[in-house]
Amino acid sequence: MKRDDLWDLNEALQHPGKHVAIDLSTELPQEADLDLVQPLEGFLEAVSTGNLLLVTGEFKTRCVLECSRCGAPIEQDITYEMDEQFPVEGIPSVYAQDDYARVVPDEDYPLFEENNLMVEALIRQGLLLNLPMQALCIHGWEGTCPEAGKRGIQMKKESENPHFSDLAQLKALADEEPEA
Repeated sequence: MKRDDLWDLNEALQHPGKHVAIDLSTELPQEADLDLVQPLEGFLEAVSTGNLLLVTGEFKTRCVLECSRCGAPIEQDITYEMDEQFPVEGIPSVYAQDDYARVVPDEDYPLFEENNLMVEALIRQGLLLNLPMQALCIHGWEGTCPEAGKRGIQMKKESENPHFSDLAQLKALADEEPEA
């Protein structure tokens, strides 16, 4: 049975130097934690060097994230590139009759079934790694955010926080040049 999310890379693996490519568009239907506004679109290219399978690609989407300051939902464009390397073992069948090249992934999270790449697993992993650590609404950390105000979240200025004043004094001491 052929699965839609598998990309057969056997042709590239058995013929080192041969480039294969695929265009992709997915909504990552199995990913409940991501709220995509637009499908995740892009491409992947693969080539084998004989010892490594090199997979590169570019993707873009628009998704809903939560503002790290006020918790309001915000839409944000996400664009990222992928550059992955997977070890290859064996002799490509183009060079030997009794052996064949195969991917030997060393990840805890499976990305391959034999010489077939689980495409959605790889691009999902890439997307999760490229999401911003702290998504912010248009007000950012410094602006007056009405949503944060409604929730009672107020940012203190550096001068109002005693820890910042202690740090400011240390910084001032460090910035002073010693007299000769």
